[in-house]
Amino acid sequence: QREGIRNYVVKKIIMMSSSDEVMREKDNSTLLPRFNLVLVQILKQDWPQNWPTFIGDIVASSKTSESFCENNMKILKLLSEEVFDYSKDSMISAKVKTMKESLHDQFSQIFQLCEFILEASNKPSLLLATLQTLQRFLTWIPLGYIFETNIISGLASKFLPNSIFRTATIECLTEIASLSPSDIPDVYKGSMQK
Repeated sequence: QREGIRNYVVKKIIMMSSSDEVMREKDNSTLLPRFNLVLVQILKQDWPQNWPTFIGDIVASSKTSESFCENNMKILKLLSEEVFDYSKDSMISAKVKTMKESLHDQFSQIFQLCEFILEASNKPSLLLATLQTLQRFLTWIPLGYIFETNIISGLASKFLPNSIFRTATIECLTEIASLSPSDIPDVYKGSMQK
């Protein structure tokens, strides 16, 4: 029964995010965010124990179309918020710990998807959704993803000058700049000063 409900929600999300036109339909533009929230609530119960392939599934489906990808970024953003921002009040600490560990362990797949989108996509709404999702990740991802990649220079050179993305980019850069110097290993401090 639980898996049946999960499959129903996933099918509805797939149907409502199948194209930009379908996503913009009046009913879908209202219902899709609700279904995304329901999916995240299901994930809080099922993932990673009963749905260990979720991250791989969402990353793989993101590669099938930009509209799927855009909605999947919104789902990943909600998941990150639930696990890292709001979990203290709504889940037991052992479950939160398990979910955080799973996100950390599988984050490379998500980060590679974000990098690919930021480098290859020309769709403003997808780029904006990705920047907003990345901003939520920056509060908890391993520092190597920030300082050992081109993410900072990409944000500063490609997205900061563009007014459409400026606010989301500033939010990302603010998250990076607000890292406590004592939390940053010496090897990365030179990157912060650039």
